[in-house]
Amino acid sequence: MAGPLAAMRLGDLGADVVKIEPVTGEWQRHTAAGQAAGNEINASFLALNRNKRSLAVDLKQDSGRELVLKLAAESDVFLQNYRPGVAARLGMDYESIRAVRPDIVYVSISGYGESGPYVDRPGQDLLLQGLTGALHSTGRAGDPPQAGPYFVADAVTAYSAFEGVLAALLHRERTGEGQRVTVNMLDAMIAMQMQELSVRTVGGVRQDRGHEIHAHSYIRAPYGIFPTRDGHLALAFADPAVLGEEFGDPGLAKWDAERDGFRHRDEIARAVAAHLLRDTTESWLRRLGGRGVWVGPVNSYDDVLTDPQVLHNGSFVSYDHPTEGRVTTPGFAFTMERTPPSVQRGAPTCGQHTAEILGELGLDRAEVDRLLRDGAVA
Repeated sequence: MAGPLAAMRLGDLGADVVKIEPVTGEWQRHTAAGQAAGNEINASFLALNRNKRSLAVDLKQDSGRELVLKLAAESDVFLQNYRPGVAARLGMDYESIRAVRPDIVYVSISGYGESGPYVDRPGQDLLLQGLTGALHSTGRAGDPPQAGPYFVADAVTAYSAFEGVLAALLHRERTGEGQRVTVNMLDAMIAMQMQELSVRTVGGVRQDRGHEIHAHSYIRAPYGIFPTRDGHLALAFADPAVLGEEFGDPGLAKWDAERDGFRHRDEIARAVAAHLLRDTTESWLRRLGGRGVWVGPVNSYDDVLTDPQVLHNGSFVSYDHPTEGRVTTPGFAFTMERTPPSVQRGAPTCGQHTAEILGELGLDRAEVDRLLRDGAVA
């Protein structure tokens, strides 16, 4: 996910992104998350591959590798997320690409880095969540660790690669120099937990989970997801004194947020949980929100799709796809006044643009047909 998502973000900003994939199609074309298969393209592939053209190539054939090198010679960025060593075996490592384009921005994404004791391990999202401590800081003491609700390690790595590409392009614009950008999931996940891990490394505070409802092991109570009469409520950094007044509970009101919120977090969380069960989520949103308490709903995905702020922001984009019809997917994390991100094309079918791209590289129809017959492209 990390490589495709990073490349898609570049395409959203107007880059001409050529997705190089095997002649049989990349693996995610054949693996539908949640069995959301679609007509010809599944939901996962649609979500990660808009604004790209597909060039299907057999990199194990010399003629296939030559085509990719020819394309690289005319490109600004080369991005790959093979395990360390694979790109070199295919003749697609930094030195090989730089030989045909000296000022290339070459981006390599891996699970753990380019070398080291874990270099041969599979770089998969859940494995990195576990390795980097991300699963230890949430939940209650005694409960098993819980995986994040989405592929957070993949996503933060993708955004790190996207950031690295933009910085390297800016450097090249100013100096004329290309460079290699290396990104790995391990470092990206550690960097994302800068506050959580610094609590331990700078403050010396252990990451011990509380026994009551608690979202993060280093944050004072009450903070977390609490059940209500008809659902759940997100409650963040509330003052126990304010809650005690609203609940009519002088015992809760005695606690000082800063002095007692961490040391007595279980007692505070237990009292708050008992009170919140007495009324509905909507009522608490109104009552506590009116007192300036930071509260929010705990939405399902269906709720998100109809949320008034989401609709106001245009957080999702809809467009017509040639094989999937009207498609709606999450949109863009930011916008810009003069050059906003947009959808120029939907996710391609495998090899949809092979002939088009090869023509742009100067190959005539006979050469393209020969490569198709040989299986070098599809």
